[in-house]
Amino acid sequence: MDIFANLALGFGAAFSPMNLGLCFVGALVGTLIGVLPGLGPIATIAILLPITFSLDPLGALIMLAGIYYGAQYGGSTTAILVNMPGETSAVVTTLDGHQMARQGRAGPALAIAALGSFFAGTVATFLVALIGPLLAQAAQAFGPPEYFALMLFGLVGATVLASSSFVKAVAMILVGLLLGSIGSDIETGAPRLTFGIAQFAEGINFTTLAVGLFGVAEILRNLENPEQRGVLDKPIKGLMPTWADIRQSFPAVLRGTGIGSVLGILPGNGAVLAPYASYTLEKKLARDPGRFGRGAIEGVAGPESANNAGAQTSFIPLLTLGIPPNAVMAMMVGAMTIQGIIPGPQVMTENPRLFWGMIASMWIGNAMLVIINLPLVGVWVRLLRMPYRLLYPAILLFCCVGVYTVNGSYVDVLMLSVFGFAGYGLAKLGFEPAPLLLAFVLGPLMEENLRRSFLIARGDPMIFVERPLSLALLLMAVGLLLIVLMPSLRRKRDEAFRE
Repeated sequence: MDIFANLALGFGAAFSPMNLGLCFVGALVGTLIGVLPGLGPIATIAILLPITFSLDPLGALIMLAGIYYGAQYGGSTTAILVNMPGETSAVVTTLDGHQMARQGRAGPALAIAALGSFFAGTVATFLVALIGPLLAQAAQAFGPPEYFALMLFGLVGATVLASSSFVKAVAMILVGLLLGSIGSDIETGAPRLTFGIAQFAEGINFTTLAVGLFGVAEILRNLENPEQRGVLDKPIKGLMPTWADIRQSFPAVLRGTGIGSVLGILPGNGAVLAPYASYTLEKKLARDPGRFGRGAIEGVAGPESANNAGAQTSFIPLLTLGIPPNAVMAMMVGAMTIQGIIPGPQVMTENPRLFWGMIASMWIGNAMLVIINLPLVGVWVRLLRMPYRLLYPAILLFCCVGVYTVNGSYVDVLMLSVFGFAGYGLAKLGFEPAPLLLAFVLGPLMEENLRRSFLIARGDPMIFVERPLSLALLLMAVGLLLIVLMPSLRRKRDEAFRE
């Protein structure tokens, strides 16, 4: 019964006019950036982060979460109509979704994508409500050694699941840890790696780093590519799928929901892998795999359900353990920290209105997204014709103003350009910046828990192996590392990402 009482508390908080408005704004902006190819949810959340400073913590998180799962919905529209994924997880939807559009079945493809996403989002949110409190309760037994081991396991997972090479992912983790250690020593207050620059005394600003690496770098990358958008000229009619479409899609939606829910919890951006895993499974289970790539509706239903379920369940480790499983959740950690909230199991006990309000807002946001995406599909099609030469300068200006307003410092704007060019260079050289951001967020937390552990044990490192939970997490991290370093598995991993 507790869960119903808690959900009632959450709905009470989420249904306030301000939070409903912010949920709608987040869902709308998320759909918008999902529809427009180029800017992904990570870049957009980074760009909008300064706006949230003046908001109530719950309202800020509801809006940022809405952007994330709204982008999952919006990405399918561009993938189906233009054959261009609005964001990474919609790549698979182009294979069959656009073929359906070319056959005059854009309406059913869009409807199945939206309805499948809604179903998956609803089920996954229920899982968050069900599993979240259990995990948070279990996490109360965690001490500094367990938290350190868990974060180490998260970073190892990030290297395994990163789409770049293993060595490059490790390099990004190390750079992220190094950047995270710049500033003052957490115990002595002595400057560390500041090179005498006063602005570095408090460390590198999270917003500046995130907006530069993802927002500015993404704009620079998109400026390279000529605009080739063959937007569907025919009017979209007959949005509702037939009974045969629903019957054919439903098992794929169920399987996609299950795959996305499990992979979303994994550290290292498992949610992005969910649609690929779902598509592969559907193709393997199909009686006639030759239909895939030619407009099979299961090729839309499964991956779209998987990516939305993954987006929702990736909140579980963040809300219960305080550990971000991917770069978007690292942004959420940044937003919570800026609002004075320390992510972790104590959020549920000390701030239940925020915890359950976030969960309730996911249901509300998912319902809003169905309304935003289906009846307004004509608006999104017209928006796809907007030239980027008008869009990108406006976004760039918004990035600079947003970063400047954080501290009122021109140095932050200069650092923004440095990180923007660095992010662009990393992308050109095949380095994925997401593990860097994850390590930047986790680094100071790991250092703090490592030092606390040594204080408790009076400098004895055996504390990490004498405590069963800490030992189990360390063994899991080492095991994962050894498995991925096996030559045969490493080759298979690289082949899977190339595919």
